[in-house]
Amino acid sequence: MGRRGPMLTLAAALLVSACAAPPDTTWVRSSDPALARMAGELLPALAAKANLALTEPVRVEWRSREELERYLRVKVDEELPVARAQALSDAYGLLGLFPAPVDLRALLLDVHLEQVAGFYDPDSTALFVMREQPEAMTRTILVHELVHAIQDQTTSLDSITARERGTDRQTAAQAAIEGHATLVMLEFMAEGMRGEPLDLSTVTDFQGRIRPLLEQARTQYPALASAPRVIQESLLYPYLAGAGFVQALWQAQGGRPAPFGRDLPQSTEQVDDPARFVGERDDPTALALTAPGVEIRIEDELGQLGTRILLEERAGTMAGAAARGWDGDRFLLWEQGGQSGLVWATVWDDPAARDAFLDTLAGGEWALEARTVSDRPVAIVRIGAEPPSGVELSVP
Repeated sequence: MGRRGPMLTLAAALLVSACAAPPDTTWVRSSDPALARMAGELLPALAAKANLALTEPVRVEWRSREELERYLRVKVDEELPVARAQALSDAYGLLGLFPAPVDLRALLLDVHLEQVAGFYDPDSTALFVMREQPEAMTRTILVHELVHAIQDQTTSLDSITARERGTDRQTAAQAAIEGHATLVMLEFMAEGMRGEPLDLSTVTDFQGRIRPLLEQARTQYPALASAPRVIQESLLYPYLAGAGFVQALWQAQGGRPAPFGRDLPQSTEQVDDPARFVGERDDPTALALTAPGVEIRIEDELGQLGTRILLEERAGTMAGAAARGWDGDRFLLWEQGGQSGLVWATVWDDPAARDAFLDTLAGGEWALEARTVSDRPVAIVRIGAEPPSGVELSVP
């Protein structure tokens, strides 16, 4: 739901004990020589592990907690304006993803502020680290965030996580970014502790092994623990599912490709099921949904991830299986003349998948409809009033 936030606590849970290489400050710019040396010890090895070339020096600077907090407040203002935040909160409330009214801007700011320790900022192409924290913590933050700095020299992180790409593509890109950085970080740290090379692409049940570390973050921080599940998942998912996706990419292609360019996933469906990306590729279908004559407060998508969470929140954990077969979706929240409502359209791989989805939602107050549009199985969900002129849906 927004651009990459600061790294959560996966790295903070693991102290860096990797053997430091001799510092090479050629590729580091900093006003603090000690910080430059620390980053210089890490950067060349991380670039090699990330399988990406450094093209220019990385700027690394100290910032106070107050300075980092001011930066995050500005970013929330830029990326989640008040009107959009309220519309998104209202839409998620109607969909059952927010069980109670939520001040989304305040919630996301609280979640990020309680974790802030340092982050890479693509806008200024600089890595900022909070002062007055233990050196081991600083090194841990540097290991992860330097990978992001290296990534940004290959592909624009801001571009691939732009809001205009839609929530699902944005989340898939975040998963590629964070999953790649997490794998590189864990390999680097583990090799330092073991004293020998480690190839995480060969580790079985990798997601299961790191899941407990990320689950700790769900309960360790009060703001995150109290957030609706869809918020928790949107923040934790890129690390866990993203690492699994990148591991599958490495296994399928060999050579440890970075997950960008032609290897960038286009949906959370592909992240969750890498066979739909590295095998016979199944890119999402882009739906066009319009409601003539009304004001559209917000238009977006849930993706397979959001659809699964919605089904589980509405009908229990086992209901999430009905999200399989998702192939694209679009929702819009509208209002006009004192009336308002939400329309959500989904397209499915086959009629059986669509019908399983609708059956899972049946029995509530929502209006459900099965359609065939351009020979594709489609489900329409209406919540609240019907737009006076109806809705228009096109499926490529």
